[in-house]
Amino acid sequence: MTRQIHTWFEGDWHTGNPAVMKAADHGTWLGTLVFDGARMVDGLTPDLDAHCARVNRSALALGFDPVMEVAPMMALIHDGLKRFEAGTPVYIRPMMWTTERDEGVITGARDSGALCICLEEVPMAPPEASTTLTTTRFRRPTLDCAVVDAKAGCLYPNNGRMMREAQAKGFGNALVADALGNVAESATANVFMVRDGEVLTPVPNGTFLAGITRARHMALLAEAGKTVVEATLSFDDFRSADEVFLTGNMSKITPVTAFDDVSYQVGPVARMARELYWDWARSAA
Repeated sequence: MTRQIHTWFEGDWHTGNPAVMKAADHGTWLGTLVFDGARMVDGLTPDLDAHCARVNRSALALGFDPVMEVAPMMALIHDGLKRFEAGTPVYIRPMMWTTERDEGVITGARDSGALCICLEEVPMAPPEASTTLTTTRFRRPTLDCAVVDAKAGCLYPNNGRMMREAQAKGFGNALVADALGNVAESATANVFMVRDGEVLTPVPNGTFLAGITRARHMALLAEAGKTVVEATLSFDDFRSADEVFLTGNMSKITPVTAFDDVSYQVGPVARMARELYWDWARSAA
């Protein structure tokens, strides 16, 4: 299947996957690229404003000025989404990077940002989809040595090697530690566990992005009467959990059925979280 892609760049929409970065762009050779990801599903674009706002915060974290404010960025995205047939699931990816370097070479000129908006047809995972987890020798970096307060492309090769290691071991994803050995998140998404009816998730500690979809699930579960706690959690905590699930923009929620040799059922809290999320998304439209 050929997936549709529509990309806005330099004032116009282009069909397909156009070239947007040049060889001497600072973002090309020194990695000053940030992005964010939102979704259109069944015509809904939940939390699109929050994702657009976060890409601008990410640009500031990497030291350059955002190229476009949230409202016009959202207007462009909604214009581009009209190019897809009704019901098409679309991954919404605004990206920014610097094109010029300053006299110091390493630091990009903060007023030289470029923007593209890439809208790509990407199916949602089916509701019954799940994954499995294992450990990895690779860890999350800290703010003093990496830009973990941004959704930056330069962070993702580390995620990639986590995923390759997990897949080589026969698992779908990795449960990842921070510098102190506590659980941070998975290689690709935030993580939750349920124990004795209580929902727990790693406390944000400057090693991972506490995601927009994570926050939405936490708020909806709390409104529904569930106790939701951010805490310092160990791998043994996850081994003793009743349920484990991942949250992120790409699939919204993914139940976990195994962590190494520990098995879980797809539990009632994960099912509740999924229902609450889509009920909210429809009501907010």
